[in-house]
Formats: sequence, C-alpha cells, structure tokens
Amino acid sequence: MSETATTEAARPAEDSSGREVLLSYSDFRIAPHRCFACGELNEIGLHLKLQLASGRCRVELTLPNQFEGWEGIIHGGIVCTILDEVMAWALVERDAWGVTARMSVDFRRPILVGQTIRAEGWIVESKRRIQRTGGRIVDTQTGLELATAEATYVAATEARKRELKERYGLVAGDSQ
Repeated sequence: MSETATTEAARPAEDSSGREVLLSYSDFRIAPHRCFACGELNEIGLHLKLQLASGRCRVELTLPNQFEGWEGIIHGGIVCTILDEVMAWALVERDAWGVTARMSVDFRRPILVGQTIRAEGWIVESKRRIQRTGGRIVDTQTGLELATAEATYVAATEARKRELKERYGLVAGDSQ
C-alpha cells in the first residue's frame, strides 16, 4: 500500500455526468507485496480486490474452507482482518495512512464457508493524528449484517508516508 500520485489517486472518480464511481484496487498500479489481506504475493493470503471511493472502501468475496474456524464457519480472526483492511484502505483513499491502534468487533451472525459477503469501511472522524473508522460485513444475498467494527488509527508521519509510497508505488492506473 502506498502511492506516488496521492492527490490524483485519492480523489474519487466521476463518470461523464459527474456522479462518483468506485475505483477498484486494480485501477491502481501497486508494487507486488506480501500483505496477508491484499497482497498478491502471499500464497496463503486473502487476495482482497478492494474498491475505493470518497473515504470508503469495500470488497465482495466468498471465503473457502481454508479460512475456517469451527467446522463450516469462518474464523473470527479472518473476519477481523477483512474489517481492518477495508477500514485502513478507506483512510489510504484519503491519503491518511496509519496503523491500527485499537479495534472493536461485534460478531452478529456466523459467516459461513462459501457464503458471499460484502465488507465496507468508512471514515467516521479525522483529527490531526487520530483517525476513527467504522466497518461492517453483510450477506450479499439477504443484506443481513454479520459483523460490525470500529477502529482507531494513528496517522503515519509525513516521512513514513513517503517511505510507504516509494515502497508500494501506488499510482493511479491512467498515469502509467
């Protein structure tokens, strides 16, 4: 995760009528990396295909049994990882890079192996070095809320952000 053209990449895209459209993770050129959640080089990772827009992030996916806890149920740590990722990327979309300081998750219903879900993260409040986010996971078929989360992130210093942007080379796809 990082970006060289942050200001361009952080703005939500608009269609020809001026309506906001979601940018996909694949709309950006990101140096290959091993992040368990979104990295394509991690053989055992989640390989999340994130979509970004205006201080929000979402992803839709179906989890296989390799992420199972109790039989037939996705492990709670995996649920937390997905929520943390969409909330963190909502911040990155606004060039507010940071690390998770605190996260609280409410598990409302089990997420089943093979169930298609949508995870969403958004910015709740931005202060100088502290960012608060919200997130949720819903069943795409029924719309039922399966898990919710709140998190606090501590912003990276400007020097650390530059370092991350160089490492990951996040650039808007149209400026390749």
